[in-house]
Amino acid sequence: MKKQKVLIIRLSAMGDVIFTIPLANCLKENGYEVTWLVSEKGYSLVKNNPCVDKVILAPIEKWKKNKTPFKNFLEYLSIIKEIRKEKFDIALDIQLILKSLVWMLFCGAKRRIVAKNAREGAILGGNEIIPKTRIGNFPHATISYLKYAQYLGLNTEKIKMSLPETSPETKEKINELLKDIDKSKPLMLIAPATTWVTKHWNKDNWKKLIEKLSQDNDFSIIFTGMESDKELISYISQDKFPNFAGKTNLEELRELLSRMDMVLSMDSGTTHLAWGVQNPKIVSIFCATPDTLYAPVGEKYISVSAKDYCAPCHRKKCPKGTNLCTNYPTVDDVYNAIQKLKNYS
Repeated sequence: MKKQKVLIIRLSAMGDVIFTIPLANCLKENGYEVTWLVSEKGYSLVKNNPCVDKVILAPIEKWKKNKTPFKNFLEYLSIIKEIRKEKFDIALDIQLILKSLVWMLFCGAKRRIVAKNAREGAILGGNEIIPKTRIGNFPHATISYLKYAQYLGLNTEKIKMSLPETSPETKEKINELLKDIDKSKPLMLIAPATTWVTKHWNKDNWKKLIEKLSQDNDFSIIFTGMESDKELISYISQDKFPNFAGKTNLEELRELLSRMDMVLSMDSGTTHLAWGVQNPKIVSIFCATPDTLYAPVGEKYISVSAKDYCAPCHRKKCPKGTNLCTNYPTVDDVYNAIQKLKNYS
């Protein structure tokens, strides 16, 4: 019997691409031929990932930067042509916003499946509408996306994560980065920065927490982040710990996270990637965004949130103008979560 061909449309961001991987694995294990349309931010997580048979890149970030809309349009048409050649049986809109609408409308799939919680007119791209996959802040994004598989009659009890294999060159680079780190103690990676202002935890809270962890001396601590995060890391760490900010690309960060015993981070790509590699314990801090949607799922993960202090509003800009939630959870809340998870095996 010929395999049914399914197109997943989940362009970005990194966390949401990771949350969609269990859906792709579920489809693949049930005999579907899986193609994924993705943008640059998620490409390295999907390319060569065993959950898919083919990856199609929609270079949206490049198009945004280009000053040649006609050239962009021609490239867009060529990708549409490539997609239509595949003659997909099914297309799944996991993005559910305007930028996925156009791909759904012209992909040529016989069945174009969209959920009722689509926004910005994206529901118009479907010819099959399924019930809302999410209501408010529930369920978790991964569970929400798996509802497409349930609609197709598949069993979704098992959540399977997969990522591309790491190259020998990347492994060697991480060996070099970690060569002087004391490995007689568990390794803890701390990534204190994220994107939205309302996702950030108060830097003085960070500083107090790092002081407590330093006094305990239970972990070999390292920091990571973007090049632009160096000043923040310097402040909260007092330059007492190795700082790898700006020293790794996405594949190298994946490998680094896989070597850790514990990761302490925010609602960020680093947290989601740490969950993706399925090795370290994770304590994640949530301020304005809901941990019920985005925190790692499983027994060796703890999320600590500011939900008792007007959060989660799930907004990039504080509606009250105070950013109150970024002061919470308390330092003790986070410290106690680390202690609870420390001895988990």
